[in-house]
Amino acid sequence: MATGTQPRTDTGEPDGARGGVLSATRAAISARHLRTDRWWLAPAATAAGLLAFVVYSTWRAFANADYYAAPYVSPFYSPCLAENCETMKGGPNWEIFGSWWGLSPALLILIFPLGFRLTCYYYRKAYYRGFWASPPACAVAEPHGKYTGETRFPLILQNIHRYFFYAAIPVAGILTYDTVLAFRNSAYAWGHMGLGTLVFLANIVLIWAYTLSCHSCRHIVGGRLKHFSQHPVRYRLWGWVGWLNARHARLAWASLISVALADFYVYLLATGVFDDPRFF
Repeated sequence: MATGTQPRTDTGEPDGARGGVLSATRAAISARHLRTDRWWLAPAATAAGLLAFVVYSTWRAFANADYYAAPYVSPFYSPCLAENCETMKGGPNWEIFGSWWGLSPALLILIFPLGFRLTCYYYRKAYYRGFWASPPACAVAEPHGKYTGETRFPLILQNIHRYFFYAAIPVAGILTYDTVLAFRNSAYAWGHMGLGTLVFLANIVLIWAYTLSCHSCRHIVGGRLKHFSQHPVRYRLWGWVGWLNARHARLAWASLISVALADFYVYLLATGVFDDPRFF
């Protein structure tokens, strides 16, 4: 037995008066950690980035204004599911909720991409470390005396991530359609390309890359196959999704920034800050 340690119980669970790393069954080290680097910078930056997006997206979702500037419609407000939203001619307008819905139409659709991101494996790691300090960094113990993981409410809801993935696919498809419509001008004639078109193109590429790099997507494509040799097409797809999956964290941040920028660009156009620069 190492010097300065006390014996563990058979289950490894704390049995002292104090829990967590201060339990009598853990190593008797007075310091909370032995790291000397600025380990707190990463979780602090993560928390700041996510908090900034939450504040911005909440403001835009409840604003219920300045989300359409022909031919662009904000990704926060598409598809339209109520009668009280303004959007482009020929756009995905499904007035399922009719005229009785008086709040921002963004609230009807954002639940699906938001649920997909909240339950995403990378975002779990990001906000667990950034907000709940569970744990805040490698080799830095979390301050909680008891850990229950995702076995209790509300964290048990993280297990429905796959179902949010199924919902995220049609949302990405609709945003793809919006991007195609961005090649029309304000008179709805084809043959237009402005700076906003490029913004929407970059956004939808990152949205699809992030969606398809999802761990659930990788499992659905090839996770249950026993013999890859018998499924060459799925094996090739699995390898491609695996390549994306290795870049899932970067794609998560890139797509988060791009969707906010696409919305902000539409906001600037709708409020008359400047006109969309046209290439042709």
